[in-house]
Amino acid sequence: MRGPPVRSLHICASIVLLALLCIHESSGNSLGYSALEERRADLLLPQISPTATPQPFLPLLAPSPLTPFTNSTIPKLSGICVLNFTSLSNMMMVTSTDCMAAFAPVLANVVCCPQVEATLAILIGQSSKYTNTLALNGTLAAHCLSDFQQILVGQGANDSLSKICSIHSSNLTGGSCPISDVSEFESTVETSNLLAACGKIDSVNECCEQVCQNAVLDAARKLAQKAYSLLALDDSHVLSDHTTRINDCKSIVLRWLGSKLEPSRAKEVLRGISNCRINKGCPLNFPNMSHVIEGCGAGKSNQTACCSSVENYVSHLQRQSFVTNLQALNCAASLGVRLRKANITKNVYSQCHISLKDFSLQESGCLLPSLPSDVIFDQSAGVSFVCDLNDNIPAPWPATTQLPASSCNKTAVKIPALPAVASGQSNFQQKGANYIPSLTAFVAILIVV
Repeated sequence: MRGPPVRSLHICASIVLLALLCIHESSGNSLGYSALEERRADLLLPQISPTATPQPFLPLLAPSPLTPFTNSTIPKLSGICVLNFTSLSNMMMVTSTDCMAAFAPVLANVVCCPQVEATLAILIGQSSKYTNTLALNGTLAAHCLSDFQQILVGQGANDSLSKICSIHSSNLTGGSCPISDVSEFESTVETSNLLAACGKIDSVNECCEQVCQNAVLDAARKLAQKAYSLLALDDSHVLSDHTTRINDCKSIVLRWLGSKLEPSRAKEVLRGISNCRINKGCPLNFPNMSHVIEGCGAGKSNQTACCSSVENYVSHLQRQSFVTNLQALNCAASLGVRLRKANITKNVYSQCHISLKDFSLQESGCLLPSLPSDVIFDQSAGVSFVCDLNDNIPAPWPATTQLPASSCNKTAVKIPALPAVASGQSNFQQKGANYIPSLTAFVAILIVV
């Protein structure tokens, strides 16, 4: 939104405030910061002259590692689950870090939940080497999900992952897919084609070319088709039932890939596929926009009042979740279409200086990369994640009242898949007489416990 470019350098301190707010809220205290907390927060901000050239703002480092990661609790496991959590201990720790207690809700859509889903699929896939099945029965699924969550929570993860990620014990079963036996799976599906397409995916181009996704869909259809050899249902029932069945069979296919690929490679494939789905939509909820319509509607000429209402509305969106750069593009389109349908035809994004970063969490905006990423935990530095501060891209105003068909067609807006600079140093590119700062940092999360 409006303001000098140096505001983007305050992202670390803004996230520090978020961390403190999360801890403050979870302890049952009232929302908001006291005067003392505000003064403490001010001390964390970099001292930058309004007229000076912005300098690189290195990440803040936590004075000590987070307590949940250094004093893990011992979970009480059922002793019944067949999943070998120990064999994937490193991946389990990554999942715990991705879903750390304070930040799981705001990282859920992009980081936490995709990692949880991938880890569960790989766990079941790896266990199929010994059980010869790619699904758990209802009883085992309930025990395994409970054990899975207890292990994660013991390592510092949020204790409400089932709610945050909508994970239920039924997600560990075969659902309505008629085949979960490994031998039957491999006799039904052209496994060589599946491995050729998904053994290694091009994370940048997979979402548009859909090489692996098409192979997974083809395999899922073949599995689902087995259910109809003896069934005679009306067309409408078959159509709705078949869609659900194919989705359930997709889970079976992904678990099989998790059994055949080395775990780190399987994670790369599964996270890459899930990111294609993630980047197609906008995870934000758009509240009532009557104030924006009132301030910017047809016949309204007060630009200051209009921009004030737009900025106030966007500030509410910023409290919801971190988003990727592609999600921000979709969110900008979604809001723009809603405003156009409300008879606001002038480009309020340009008029009010709304950028893509304004659709992500924090006042200055932090866009996560469009490719899969994880939260990073370091014993000495604490917790950090990649925050792409390069995308100072104006939010595009929609030309019509229809949403764009696909991000693959959005050639007019250049979105980097990964940050160009990941060292916390600045990189300047000269274009004519203008110097455009390009800064990407590992944003360290400081939590005082």
